[in-house]
Parts: sequence; C-alpha cells; structure tokens
Amino acid sequence: MQSPLPFLRLGTRGSPLALAQARLVRRLLAEAHSVPEDDIAIEVISTGGDRSQASNASLTEIGGKGLFTKEIDEAMLQGRVDVGVHSSKDVATRLPDGLRLAAFLEREDVRDAFISVTVQSLDHLPERAKFGTSSIRRKAQVLRQRPDLEVVPFRGNVGTRLEKLMSGVADATMLAMAGLNRLGESHRATAVLDPELFMPAPAQGAIGLAVRSDDERAAALVAPLDHAPTHRTLIAERAMLAVLDGSCRTPVGALTTIGGTGLTLRGEILSLDGQTSFTAGADGDDPLVVGRQVGEDLVAQAGTEWLAQWAAET
Repeated sequence: MQSPLPFLRLGTRGSPLALAQARLVRRLLAEAHSVPEDDIAIEVISTGGDRSQASNASLTEIGGKGLFTKEIDEAMLQGRVDVGVHSSKDVATRLPDGLRLAAFLEREDVRDAFISVTVQSLDHLPERAKFGTSSIRRKAQVLRQRPDLEVVPFRGNVGTRLEKLMSGVADATMLAMAGLNRLGESHRATAVLDPELFMPAPAQGAIGLAVRSDDERAAALVAPLDHAPTHRTLIAERAMLAVLDGSCRTPVGALTTIGGTGLTLRGEILSLDGQTSFTAGADGDDPLVVGRQVGEDLVAQAGTEWLAQWAAET
C-alpha cells in the first residue's frame, strides 16, 4: 500500500542553520493547522552555493546569492516540494517565473556580531590583523573603519567559520546575530555591532517562504505564519535592491524601522574598499514607494558610472 503524501513538503538547504529554520517553520505550521509535525516533510536539497563553499570563493566570483536558492526553486517548479524555506537575504531580487514569496516569519535580530578569541572589538585588533569574511558588504564596512586590516576569505556555515576562527585562519570575523540566536550560539558574539554604523544586509534576519505562483493551497497554508510588519520591511528593502540591481556585486546595507509615522528605510552603498559610501533615507506608508525612492536616491548620488565601476571589479 502506497504511503500517503505529506501534508506539506518543505525544501531547504542542509546546513545546521537552514535545518533549524526549516524545523521552526514545520513546528509553526503544525501548530497553525493542528497536524502532527511528522506529517510535514523536510526535503534537504543541495545547492550550488553549498557545494562551492570548499573553494572559499566569494559569491561574486561564482554567480551571486541565487546560488543558495536555485536548486530549491527548481524543486518547487518541478512539484517535488511545495514551499521553499530561505534566509531572505539569500533570495535574488527577481524570482524565477512561476514562483513568489508568500510569507515572512517575524524578523530576528538584524544586527551583525563581531567575534574574536583574542580581542573585544574591531578597534582592539592589532594593525594588519586578519579579518575573515567573504561578504563584500562586511569587508567594505570593516575597511571603512580599519583600512589597515587584511581581509581573508572566510566562507562556510556558522560552525565552519567558528572553527576557522579558533584555528587561527583569521583574528576576527562577523556573523549575523539572527543565525547565532537560532542555533543557540549567541554567546559566541564578542560584541554586537551598531546597525547604524554596520548596516545589515537587506532582508537579514528574516525567514522567507516561497511557493509556486499558482499554488493557492500552499500559499493559504503558510499565510498564518506571515508577520505583517516584517513583510512590509522586506518589501521595502527588496524594492530598494531591485532599483540598485543588487545581488552580490555592490556592497549594500539597509535598516528599516516601523513606527507611528509609518515605515522608515535607510540604505547605503559602498565602494569595495569602504572608502566611499552613499546613504539615503525615506519614510511613508507604501513600502514599494519607500524602497524605490531610497534606491533611486542612492543611484542619483553615486551615478551609474560609479556603480558600474565597482560592479566591474567584483
């Protein structure tokens, strides 16, 4: 006798953080729909981004952030899974035809953490110390503060990067507080960085749920997990990225708050060496309008030639 189909099939990467996020989604879905967690399947899908980690190459060298979602997208389009569970900052600004982001869980801490086993802060690192990161945003922000540091490639999942730090590959690194929190590793943070000075990546800290555009059942099932304020902030930040044509080619930061006057977005773009940066801000009720306004302001300030110059060097 053939086994019954799962209530829902979730597609995810296989890293410890991705699995922790998928299990969180499974638990919340089971609670929302009064079904056993075991009725919701988690399908681990290997992505190009995962397979490339051993090379230590930056994402800009091998195709951009979509490398962490491409195979999951394909599995959804082929009907092998119903929902893609993503770290939203890894999702390309333009999804493949036939897919859409249907829900975002409540956003975790957006800030980055400074981590070192030898010093307490970025300022305390000795001259020409090694700082490990493969994020061009983090590299630019660190070099803006400490142009003397040597930035060394530092890819891998959270555990791998912590191991590299302990073995002396670098003197310090940065990781997202959201990931540390979800893995129960927040104690690893030597210092939590000021998001005004070290602006997070757009969509950092939010779990996004993608579905097929024509799959109304899956969309309805994930709808109870959608956190409206987070959804609004991510619409704004992704709209800003769309104007910038942002993927991994230009260092970009974003910081969004929601208050009594509506939504406020601040955005930042930097040169790869961190020595030039532009910031813009806007507020309003329509996140698409706010995001586009900030993106257009940044482009106007920097100029298309400046943006093309840095994109060409990645």
